[in-house]
Amino acid sequence: MRLHPRLRALPVLIGLCTLAGVRAGAQEKPRARDLGIPIGGTPGLLDAITDVAGVEVGQTTIIRGDGRLVTGRGPVRTGVTAVLPRGKASAEPVFAGWSTLNGNGEMTGTTWLEESGMLWGPVMITNTLSVGLVRDAVITWAVQHHFDPFDWALPVVAETWDEPLNDITGMHVSREDVVHALDGARGGLPAEGNVGGGTGMICHEFKGGIGTASRRLPGSAGGYTVGVLVQCNYGSRRRLSVAGVPVGQEITDLMPCVAISDPATPWLRRAPRCGEARTGSIVRPEGRNGSIIIVIATDAPLVSHQLKRVAKRAALGVGRMGGLGEDSSGDIFIAFSTAPAHAPGDSAVAHISMLTGERIDPLFEATVQATEEAILNAMLAAETMTGADGFRVYALPRDRLMAAMRKYGPRLP
Repeated sequence: MRLHPRLRALPVLIGLCTLAGVRAGAQEKPRARDLGIPIGGTPGLLDAITDVAGVEVGQTTIIRGDGRLVTGRGPVRTGVTAVLPRGKASAEPVFAGWSTLNGNGEMTGTTWLEESGMLWGPVMITNTLSVGLVRDAVITWAVQHHFDPFDWALPVVAETWDEPLNDITGMHVSREDVVHALDGARGGLPAEGNVGGGTGMICHEFKGGIGTASRRLPGSAGGYTVGVLVQCNYGSRRRLSVAGVPVGQEITDLMPCVAISDPATPWLRRAPRCGEARTGSIVRPEGRNGSIIIVIATDAPLVSHQLKRVAKRAALGVGRMGGLGEDSSGDIFIAFSTAPAHAPGDSAVAHISMLTGERIDPLFEATVQATEEAILNAMLAAETMTGADGFRVYALPRDRLMAAMRKYGPRLP
């Protein structure tokens, strides 16, 4: 059963699937730009990765069941997100590069991407235990669309860990869910928050998930666009910082909690129940600090080694929000360019254009700004969620966020 995202408030949602695209009607929740939060830079029209012409995003969201965890049955809070650099109708590769801040995570296909400097097909994001299935489903989808299976044999699939909100060991993402995300990919503003691969994710001990943002460079810097999409599932509350404001030190309550009396997960039996006064964190067992996946798109003429440099700068955006790349975190970033419009042909010598190194700094700055804003947009869009074993994670309260921002910057609206 597939339901529209506006039906999320129903008590039990089964197989909720959200496709990226222009949302019907007004934006459901204000984004960072709407709130006047001063991250800097000029956003594109949508303030999204899809501001880079040709980029499409598709998502499948799976929300099913409530209450005590029964492995293999749920509750389920997971999904898959697809980012297609040239859209679902094109099999042409793009120049790409990747980087990592901390490597306790997975992004398949990066060995060949590093070697060739090219990305064939989409960037997929899901939960950790569904990587293999998503990888295989992408190949099947490519074959069905008559794309060359040799070129698509090593797809890029990245992950973050969505336990305890999701029955992760039940591995509930199906091949049909992957196909649904790929076939539904489109331009327009992607859905954010509790959607796609980000459905069960936690960010700075608030509800996290999928977020996106973009920056448009001035004409003097080439007028290029940089778009970012994140799946954020990392960070401690006390280090959360927004535009330099220590928000995590201002909002110390609304910590994750357990809403039922008899959770099946052993470490959750010892966790505080919702409504109890307490201090400290119970987001995950010791040593499981979460992760973030970041996808960066641009129309600037960059080749693979330059895109690797761009990908590295995403770490600075994570750091500005308060992330450290902790020991057990998987912080993995990939950047691609849609320029040239067509991949180099089969001629013996390919002629391409690329920016000189002296012109790349504005793209670095745009990447940092868009990364920071995309993370915040994910948190602003996300809604309070109660998942497996009654584990509850609260949404970032916008009123208290803005009160904290005004405390340190009274000129905010």
